[in-house]
Amino acid sequence: MAIVGKALIAQGGGPTAVINQSLVGVINELKRYPNITKIYGALNGVQGIVDENFLDLTLETSHNLEEVANTVSSALCSTRVKPDADFCGKIFEVLKAHDIRYFFYIGGNDSADTVRIVSEFAEKANYELVCTHVPKTIDNDLRQNDHTPGFGSAARFVVQAFKGVNMDVRSLNGIYIGIVMGRDAGFLTASASLAQEFEGDGPHLVYLPERPFTKEKFIEDVKKAYDKYGKCLIAVSEGIRTPDGKSFLESVKGDLEKDPHGNAQLSGNGALGDTLADILKEAQVAKRVRADTFGYLQRSFYECVSDTDRFEAREAGEKAVQYAINGGKSGSVSIKRVGEYAVDYVLSDLKDVARLARSMPDEFINEEGNGVTEAFKTYCRPLIGSGVKQSARLKAPRVEKILNK
Repeated sequence: MAIVGKALIAQGGGPTAVINQSLVGVINELKRYPNITKIYGALNGVQGIVDENFLDLTLETSHNLEEVANTVSSALCSTRVKPDADFCGKIFEVLKAHDIRYFFYIGGNDSADTVRIVSEFAEKANYELVCTHVPKTIDNDLRQNDHTPGFGSAARFVVQAFKGVNMDVRSLNGIYIGIVMGRDAGFLTASASLAQEFEGDGPHLVYLPERPFTKEKFIEDVKKAYDKYGKCLIAVSEGIRTPDGKSFLESVKGDLEKDPHGNAQLSGNGALGDTLADILKEAQVAKRVRADTFGYLQRSFYECVSDTDRFEAREAGEKAVQYAINGGKSGSVSIKRVGEYAVDYVLSDLKDVARLARSMPDEFINEEGNGVTEAFKTYCRPLIGSGVKQSARLKAPRVEKILNK
């Protein structure tokens, strides 16, 4: 028999374009079960839980929930707090005080670890509590998942951005460097490869954290591409590493500011792009070298929401509730690919998802370590959704020259 009590939902980590689809999926599905007495939402993630900053989502109208679902970023707001065991103990005490029996946390692998620890507190205290992790991350690095909600829409942004840059650089040639999010996994940067439509389109080079990066090889690669095409578009993960595994940016700039998780701050500035541009300028590869850092734009861009991503984010929330109430077991919802392209949702053990990160498979990266394979493009194409704008070029024949034959 299903446990009777309240449910609590929170959102953690970086926002995405579809995280609210998962939120509304959880809320609407919970409303179907009479054993759920109240549905609460914690503001600012786990920090909001320990501070008891809750909204009574039971009182939200269905119309407003749909409006929220189609709004980007985290409706409940988020936090970068990384809870330790003591912090999770405080979370558990709040859950007990409010008679929370179902806890849903939408987030990445650190969020999954929080869910795991809280679940263990409940088990030791013999308190009936089902803790469910709902997947979310634009990095696409959650283990046990073929892909994660949030990635498809962010990848759609990256693809369309590089499509535009392709046309821009084609007009005046030169070298362009686009820095894309991805500390440990290169999936999002690799998605830029889907911008290639015509012969000679970029990105001509793609650099990922999964392969070592050196200044010398970088200059060599760019010279080769520039000589061939008269231009060179480059997609670079913010987390590219030296052969000894150190962040390339840290190897050049020294110690960087750290985030609450102890990671070097690789985003939020143009340091890596400027550094790579300076390397090419000093090597005199080309006169025109430009760099952009995509930053927050790729996470919550309204006009780049993937329909595939939107549907699956909603379903992941719904499945989380079904597994929690019907199965009564804590876990993490995972998305599995079926056939050419369909998905199934399974409940994975929290310890198999928590804290761990997956990398790009070897078969997705070319032998030179500076691009992707067709296997990756086949994998990624359905995730960015339908209706991506296609480019066109003039087809008119050239007029015969008279003076400059």
